[in-house]
Amino acid sequence: MQTYAIRSSDLLLDAREVHGRTYILKLRDLPPSEKPREKMLALGASALSVSELITVIIGTGTTKEDVRSMSDRILREYGERILVGNTDPKVLSEDLGIPLGKALQIAASAELGRRFFQKNERGLATVRTSQDVFDYLKDMRDLSKEYLRGLYLNNQHKVIRDEVISIGTIDTNIVHPREVFKPALEYSAVAVILAHNHPSGSLEPSAADVEITKQLVQSGKIMGIQLLDHIIITKDNFASIPVAYD
Repeated sequence: MQTYAIRSSDLLLDAREVHGRTYILKLRDLPPSEKPREKMLALGASALSVSELITVIIGTGTTKEDVRSMSDRILREYGERILVGNTDPKVLSEDLGIPLGKALQIAASAELGRRFFQKNERGLATVRTSQDVFDYLKDMRDLSKEYLRGLYLNNQHKVIRDEVISIGTIDTNIVHPREVFKPALEYSAVAVILAHNHPSGSLEPSAADVEITKQLVQSGKIMGIQLLDHIIITKDNFASIPVAYD
């Protein structure tokens, strides 16, 4: 029997070693790679948790509460849905016991998200054919590097999420089913279309292209999320990777 060991990056401090008082881990105690701003610069906003995004938004804490503790508490006491739904900064400030300026920052960010979402929801692209994909991803035709993009669809064939999954030559070390299907689960997509560009102009799929597509088709079947197509894009043309999707 194999025992699994999950490594933790948490820093554990003995409260008795800090002047006899309980020590709460603060933002400054984290390694640079785990600090929200540095993490966002290195990995992008999508790599941050909701609490970390709130930390970036409000920026600093108060003399009584570290920004990291404040962000965790805001999320814990209010919850994601209520936090996004509340547009009154005065109510946020009073309910959460945070300065009005920080409540204004949170409310403004939530309002931006709502407006962008509503705008995009009204103008969602419909993708029913590989030609539609080629037309939609016209910005990929002149790229000098290979990009793997995922288009995540609802049951009306509308693109509800457009995600850059990886940059660079496609291989099994970079593209993992987890990275491909994570946005599908997050945005409740029912199907995925993959596309990557070949700056060389060749429409011939590599062995890695075919193998990865086969793996993703099987992974999608297990998860109940259909991989509809995997398209190679060049400057002037496109082609689907010939894999059985039955």
